Amino acid sequence: MVTLTWTSMNIDGYLSHVHSGLAKLEQLIININDIMENRIENNLKSLSKTVLVNLPQDAQTYTLDDFVEMQEEWIREESEKLKSKNYEVEGAVEDLIQTICSYQLDQHVEPISAEEIQKLSKYYNWSMYQALLHATKYSLNQMKERICGRRNMPKQILKPFFEVDVHLEGDTCTLKPTLEEVQSAINRAASHVLKSTKHVQNWNQKDQPEDQREPFYDWIAKDKEIVKVILLLTGSIQGTKNNVNKFL
Repeated sequence: MVTLTWTSMNIDGYLSHVHSGLAKLEQLIININDIMENRIENNLKSLSKTVLVNLPQDAQTYTLDDFVEMQEEWIREESEKLKSKNYEVEGAVEDLIQTICSYQLDQHVEPISAEEIQKLSKYYNWSMYQALLHATKYSLNQMKERICGRRNMPKQILKPFFEVDVHLEGDTCTLKPTLEEVQSAINRAASHVLKSTKHVQNWNQKDQPEDQREPFYDWIAKDKEIVKVILLLTGSIQGTKNNVNKFL
């Protein structure tokens, strides 16, 4: 800046150098935005909207075995999608870090610290957990609302979901399947929803044997909101049982 003036003979070379640097920086920004928007953010949004339960809203009813089998098949397929999306996002974050770190800086500019790189990786790792947590919580709440009914919902628009027969034997009325069996089927389906993330591995574990890697399931199963919904589902038939006993 001391030797360069507007009358200098090398002004054109200086301007060319500046424009070249700006073009490289612009290309870096384009590459970073492409990875963040298309490979990371879009996948996280898609993953968070994944429904891990198959609950048709029509008036069709199901036997307990059909209901559980339907959930197992649906969750098996969706779980593979979660696993695939997790790998995609983790790989995209690694590419993002590689793109940033490989950019050639001026010798007077300090390189990016390992601490900042770790912060970036942890941020997207946490975002992945939040997306999986949202998908699990939403799916469990959908099951609860469809089976138990929503709050303040008029009783006349509630649709039956399970096929249950009432048998009269002498002076005794019995339900087949019993309410305990219905509750057991709900519990099994809820368990499958919760375990859908059991094979979705947490990040930064590629150096460990696959059978020893920690899944996101270990985090999600401990979440207070998830535990609350699970408790509501596992006790959802208790109130119905008390009312039926009074009726019978």
